[in-house]
Amino acid sequence: MESKSAASNFIRSIIEEDLKTGKVQQVVTRFPPEPNGYLHIGHAKSICLNFGLADDFGGRTNLRFDDTNPLKEDKEFVEAIKEDVKWLGFEWDGLFFASDYFDEMYRRAQLLIRKGLAYVDDQTAEQIRASRGTLTEPGKESPCRGRTPEENLDLFERMRRGEFKNGEKVLRAKIDMASPNINLRDPVLYRISHAFHHNTGDKWCIYPMYAFAHPLEDAIEGVTHSICTLEFEDQRPFYDWVIRECEMEHVPHQYEFARLNVANTVMSKRKLRMLVENRIVDGWDDPRMPTLSGLRRKGCTPEAIREFVRETGVSKNYGVVDEHMLEHFIREDLKLKAPRTMAVLRPLKVIITNYPEGQTEMLGAENNPENEELGIRQIPFSREIYIEQDDFTEDPPKGYFRLFPGNEVRLKHAYFIKCNEVVKDGNGNVVELHCTYDPETKSGTGFTARKVKGTIHWVEASQAVPAEFRLYEPLIREEEEAAAGQEQKLEYAGDDGEEEGTGNSFLDTINPNSLQVLHGVVEPGMREAKPQDKFQFFRHGYFNVDPKHTAPGRPVFNRIVSLKSSYDPKKGK
Repeated sequence: MESKSAASNFIRSIIEEDLKTGKVQQVVTRFPPEPNGYLHIGHAKSICLNFGLADDFGGRTNLRFDDTNPLKEDKEFVEAIKEDVKWLGFEWDGLFFASDYFDEMYRRAQLLIRKGLAYVDDQTAEQIRASRGTLTEPGKESPCRGRTPEENLDLFERMRRGEFKNGEKVLRAKIDMASPNINLRDPVLYRISHAFHHNTGDKWCIYPMYAFAHPLEDAIEGVTHSICTLEFEDQRPFYDWVIRECEMEHVPHQYEFARLNVANTVMSKRKLRMLVENRIVDGWDDPRMPTLSGLRRKGCTPEAIREFVRETGVSKNYGVVDEHMLEHFIREDLKLKAPRTMAVLRPLKVIITNYPEGQTEMLGAENNPENEELGIRQIPFSREIYIEQDDFTEDPPKGYFRLFPGNEVRLKHAYFIKCNEVVKDGNGNVVELHCTYDPETKSGTGFTARKVKGTIHWVEASQAVPAEFRLYEPLIREEEEAAAGQEQKLEYAGDDGEEEGTGNSFLDTINPNSLQVLHGVVEPGMREAKPQDKFQFFRHGYFNVDPKHTAPGRPVFNRIVSLKSSYDPKKGK
């Protein structure tokens, strides 16, 4: 796969200088997700950056699962993350788990205790939080802070043996309760959690906090450039403290960049989990979700995501990306790849009264006029066809060039037809049109005797394949999420960094019209369409065969994007 990370950015410049001066012999990066949910579009930037930079400089990238919180992690998420990374087009050099290093982390914590730099605290989480102070007021020292190293080693060992209940004790670093950086005010290193761990089972009942474990993992794996988002910038002094005081042989360095924020898109894993658990969506891979599995099921291509991420750039400046920008790159990627075909989403039957009964002819149609390599297909045409309900009106407004009584239009790839009669049901609804066709106007014959202003698509009725179409709108009402980028925070991979305040009020922002399901027809050649096959439906947009609900002979299509967008790639909006 050709690298797309080669655009200049400050991290690339740092790496180039490190290699030039000999500070680094080989670039080693890592992508370190917590397996407590599925990856979303925001993670794609970190994946592309870490893997792309290492690839560009002949280095290595590890996929490492920061599984330090057994209450929220699961093997399902591990496998989903691996699949997503591979789907994006990357291969890791090493596959690791934070839990692989639990024994080493425990020994390093004991070292801190012996050095008088860590102590066991009996206070509750609420008491610790209340004593931490504010940005303008120093914190208050714990009454347990004066325990001797011997006492702390004994209590820490008893914590490990399971002699205490959840929340009864924690191990804290002893740094500076008056530090202007709150992250250095004796942060928690270990907490008690009597829970089954997906990787270590019941071996441990104490688990390291993410902020303590992460730098140790980087050091153990020989990571040279620990690339993370700006939310971790204030954590860097503690990151460096852990490396130094735990006396790690290898010294990694942390570098921060601005995370990817997409307008009107929720990327909080806690909120996404709420959507799944409350069955507002049909799983983490629901096409309305911003997860990579949801985007994949919807029909987004990895090439489009990589190009989208590359175009957003790497900087330290906060910004929000137009949600239509990704759609632009999807169209650009699919316009030459996707065959073009016809689908009728809201069928209205048309009987061509002067076409011979019982006759069917085959018409040639280009699969993609912009890509001759996709060839030509044959589509049937007969006396009865379906057109879109929206392509007919009895009372046309000014400038309406589609079908209405007495008007003539061209059928795409076929003939001119003229509407002569409208058939209605007992409620006055139009249920059928009677038209005539002009056999001299067959498409491709060079007929020029007269012109028509409207061209509409259609599907022959007798061989039409029933199909379901799923049209998506934003899951969150736009006015509710106008400032979503300001609110969203990347959760620390541990319970000490999870977001708060994401209660049920979030569910009130859900767009009740985010999914519209229609039942129509497609050309007979689409009967055997396979999951993840992608097509451009004339006038409707790009669609993907849904891998979850498609049944043999009855496809279900997810609309990926419409055909046009207001997004201007030159202006970036």
